[in-house]
Formats: sequence, C-alpha cells, structure tokens
Amino acid sequence: MSLRAAVVTFPGSNCDRDMAVALESVSGQQPIRVWHGDSALPERLDFIALPGGFSYGDYLRSGAMAANSPIMREVAAAAQRGVPVLGVCNGFQVLTEAGLLPGALMRNASQHFICRTVDLTVENTDSLFTRGFAAGQNLRIPVAHHDGNYFADEATLDRLEGEGLVAFRYVENCNGSRRDIAGILNASGTVLGMMPHPERAVDAAHGGTDGRTIFENAIRALAHA
Repeated sequence: MSLRAAVVTFPGSNCDRDMAVALESVSGQQPIRVWHGDSALPERLDFIALPGGFSYGDYLRSGAMAANSPIMREVAAAAQRGVPVLGVCNGFQVLTEAGLLPGALMRNASQHFICRTVDLTVENTDSLFTRGFAAGQNLRIPVAHHDGNYFADEATLDRLEGEGLVAFRYVENCNGSRRDIAGILNASGTVLGMMPHPERAVDAAHGGTDGRTIFENAIRALAHA
C-alpha cells in the first residue's frame, strides 16, 4: 500500500521529525509535513499523526492552545470521516483538549518529568492500531512527559473499560494515571491517543521495535480496508 500520511507540527513540537522518520521507515513513503496554522489538510490522506513535544510551551494546559489551531478543525473533520489519527504524548493531550478523546492529561503524580522505557500491556486487540497484538501482550516503549497522568471521572472510566476502549495499560504506573491507563481509543477504534512514544521504538538500534508494530498494524488494516 502507498500510505499517504501527514504529520502535524505545532510551535514547540519536538518529536515531529521522529514521527515522520518512523512512518517512512515502516511504510516506505515519506509523510507530508503540515503546519498547525494551515487551514486545510492535504487531500486523500490515509493517516494523520500528532507528535509529541511541548506545543505552545504547555501554556495554560498541555495541548490546550494547540487544540484550537486552525488545522485541528480539519483533523477533527477527517477523524469524523474515519481517517485514522494517532496522537502521541503531546498529541494525546491535544486530542483530549480538542474533544476527540475523553479525559485529560494532568501533571505527573510525582511532579517530576519522567523519561525512561516502560512496560505496557495490550488491552484491546480489535482496533486498527492493535489487531496485530495478542491480549495481554507486553510491550516496552519509552515515555518522556511531565503531564501524562490520565484522568477521567468514574463514569467515563467505566465506559472506556466496558466498551474495550483502553488500548494500553502501564504494568507499573509511572505517572499516576487512573486505572493505569497509557492509551485510549475512540468508539470506532480509528483515533488512538497514548503517552508512550512508539516512534522511538521502531529500530532495534534504538533499543527495541515494539512500537513499530503499532504502525504496521495500522498500515496493514488500511491496506485491507
């Protein structure tokens, strides 16, 4: 499949190039780079990625200002049409602030920046991003965040659990996230927000390839759609 993907860059993004390199490594196609102030996305996109970083310096709340960037109106419209959207770290924060995923990402319980590789368990195996995994499979993927403490009210958490929308869970909770949640999906399984960085785990030379499978799963599912 020839993947037509876009990586959105916000002021303060610092993982956009990593995301673009990961997508090209897995798909063989160079993604299109999109600026947050653009008023339109490229046509016929198959995949959209919102990368990590510190958009607008995390002013107000992490992701709050980026969620109101002009391009996010187009990202939301594309997501509603079923275009897959992956938000990693700051991208996850943007997705919650934009209302594309429920909940919020708060300051880490330790009040410290966390940067290390963590163990995750795969909770959902039915989404476009996770069909190549086995339930309960262990993944080792890096985290690097100060505001990764996932919070939602009990009713929302119960709904996420009941509908199978928790994608990944921390084996050892590194940031205080409710119910050890590391990543969640929307109802259709086409929008994934996660704090760990799969784009930093696509090359064995970087310490592991567990993140690569997330991209491969999505590309394989799109090819068979």
